[in-house]
Amino acid sequence: MSEPNAPPLEGPGIGKDEWVARVEARTQSGLPGEIRRFLLALPPWARIALIAVPAACIPALTNNGYFLQVAIDTSLFVLLALGLNIAVGWAGLLDLGYIAFYGFGAYGYAMLASGHTGLHWQAEVAIPVVVVATALLGFLLGLPSWRLVGDYLAIVTLFFFQIFLTVVNNGQRIQLPFKKLEAGLTRGPNGISDVDPLNFFGWHLNSLREYLWLAVGAFVVVIGALYLVNESRTGRAWRALREDPLAAEVMSMPVNWLKLVAFAAGAGIAGLTGTIFAAEQGSVFPSNFDLALLITLYAMVILGGVGSIYGVVIGAVVINVSLEVLRTPAHASWLFFIGLVLVFPVILKSWRLRGLVVAGVIGFGFAVHGIVGALWSGGVDGSTTGEAWIDRLIDNWVLLPNDPTVIGRWAYVTLIAAVLGLTLLRGLWRAAAIVPVLYLAACVWENVLVLQPSVARYIMLGGMLVALMAARPQGLLGSPRVEIV
Repeated sequence: MSEPNAPPLEGPGIGKDEWVARVEARTQSGLPGEIRRFLLALPPWARIALIAVPAACIPALTNNGYFLQVAIDTSLFVLLALGLNIAVGWAGLLDLGYIAFYGFGAYGYAMLASGHTGLHWQAEVAIPVVVVATALLGFLLGLPSWRLVGDYLAIVTLFFFQIFLTVVNNGQRIQLPFKKLEAGLTRGPNGISDVDPLNFFGWHLNSLREYLWLAVGAFVVVIGALYLVNESRTGRAWRALREDPLAAEVMSMPVNWLKLVAFAAGAGIAGLTGTIFAAEQGSVFPSNFDLALLITLYAMVILGGVGSIYGVVIGAVVINVSLEVLRTPAHASWLFFIGLVLVFPVILKSWRLRGLVVAGVIGFGFAVHGIVGALWSGGVDGSTTGEAWIDRLIDNWVLLPNDPTVIGRWAYVTLIAAVLGLTLLRGLWRAAAIVPVLYLAACVWENVLVLQPSVARYIMLGGMLVALMAARPQGLLGSPRVEIV
């Protein structure tokens, strides 16, 4: 059945569903759609260079240790997101034990190259051993996926993650049968703190600059390999498995084998990332591998677009950099208000509508401020506590009670309910509701969240994901899933 009012076809499409292509083209509109089309128009090497070259040039722009460390951490998050995207985005397997592979790689390298065990293996030997061992562990964990799918598989992998945390936290009581360790296998909560730096054929990596280049080099190798796999028969088979396992099996695809390979490939990338992390930090602790890290990784994949290689890269960079910026109140306000501005191109498709909403928010704010000031002077007598000049700029626009404690809490609860309610609206009703919701968000930020960046950073992350999922369920660069009934 053809779509009503569809444009005429230019010619027969061999191996292409024309109706699905039309739906995808229609849904990939706005700024995210333009970015996706721009990236797809570039050759593969140019897309990789567009990401890798600026990252590799960071040491030439600054010698600040903090900025270099953030760049390294972001590169590691990108690698982890790419590995998670294999199982979750390509094969459609809900893997909640992924961080255990990351920790296994870090602890594995710490065992093979540290004073704790007395082994000081070269990196060119230790890293392949750890990566292969982690991939094998992922292969074994994937065995339950033969009979379990969806929530049941998620529970099993989450249980595996909990086993890993239990082992590393109580590892001071575990001894190897063939070697006596003074402080146990993992030293428990104290961790392993004497990990050797990476040493490739006598080349010792001793600076943040060198570790950043190593992380960027690992990213280039991994994303290049993933691009080739994605374009291969295995990549197409994974996507078929994600969409409909039964149909894939009927088409004679080795479904069980594909699941095992997806688990193993993602685990191998996580193990590689773990070795870089352990060597760069010089230590590993159980607290480095917690549930918050797993949630953050899933947020990166979902934000960028499940199944999109370059989407998860963008998601990892945006989220990790945003979380770092939100550590200090001086920079947090900038990110908050920039985030509010970026909401418009995602939620509203028309430039005219965006302009009307912006004008509406500004006018609504001044009107509410004037009415409240006339009826209750205590509601506007306070002052902003943010450290950025933008906080001072809106001093006479947002509501600032003298004692915002109780009112701020109620406003925060109201804001959460308003954001959730906003996801149920469509069209002009949504555009009209955005005006008071954005103003309420600014008031809550200035009265409650600006001085609590450690809390606000995750609240903003959650709000960003809710808004994005309401407007673009497929993520920034993900492809919409089209089901034909």
